[in-house]
Amino acid sequence: MRETPTTAVFRPDDDRLERAVELLADLGAEPVPDPMLAVESTDATPRTDADYVVFTSKTGAELVSEAGWEPSDETVCAIGPATADALRTEGYAVDLVPEEFTSSGLVDALSDAVDGARVEVARSDHGSAVLLEGLEAAGAYVHETILYRLVRPEGSGESAALAAAGELDAACFTSSLTVEHFLAAAAEHGVREAALEGLADATVGVIGEPTAETAAEHGLEVDVVPEEATFEALARETVAAVGDE
Repeated sequence: MRETPTTAVFRPDDDRLERAVELLADLGAEPVPDPMLAVESTDATPRTDADYVVFTSKTGAELVSEAGWEPSDETVCAIGPATADALRTEGYAVDLVPEEFTSSGLVDALSDAVDGARVEVARSDHGSAVLLEGLEAAGAYVHETILYRLVRPEGSGESAALAAAGELDAACFTSSLTVEHFLAAAAEHGVREAALEGLADATVGVIGEPTAETAAEHGLEVDVVPEEATFEALARETVAAVGDE
C-alpha cells in the first residue's frame, strides 16, 4: 500500500465532490475524483394533495426550490441530515428525519402514522423500491414524482483504469448506481474484469446495505459498510481500513 492511499470518489461534480476531495485529503488519502453521476432535472414539483412529502437527497431539495415548490401543511420528511439541511437552506421546514438514514429507516419512522394517508415521494429516477413498497405495506397511498434523472457523465472512468492497473488503493461507492456506472465505464474502457481484479486487492467502501448488495451482485467484494450512512463516515472508515491492511 502507498503511504498516501489513492482513493476513488464518485460524487456528482459539484460542491459534494469538492467537499469529498477535501475530506479525503484531510484523512491522509490521495483523492481520485471520478464523478459517476450527473443530474438531469425534470423541473417537476411534488403533488399538492399529499399529507406527507418525502425527500431522499440534497439534490431533490435544491431542485424543488428552483422549480418554485411551495408547501402548505404537508409533513416534510428527509431521509437524513444532509437532505434536511439542504431543505432548511432552501427555506423549508423539516418535520421528520429517521434515526436510520435509509429508505427502510424512513419506512420504520412513518409506518405507524401513514395508514390511509397520501404520501408523496419526490426523488430521482433510480430510487429504491424499498421505500415505495414499505409505505404501501403500511397502508399509505403512495405517489412518486421524479425530480431528476441520474446519468453517467461523459469521460468518466479514470478510477477504473487505475484499478485495472493495480494503482487504486480504495474506493468509496455512495449508491448502487455509482457501482453500476463504475463498471459500465470500465467496460467502455475495455478493462471491466481487470478493474474488478484490481478492486479485489483494494479496500472497497459502500454507503449502505443496498449498495453492498448491488456490489455483491456484480462480483465486487465489499470491505466497509459504515453504520452511519453518510459520506463522512464512509470516507473515514474506508481510509482507516486501508491503513489496517
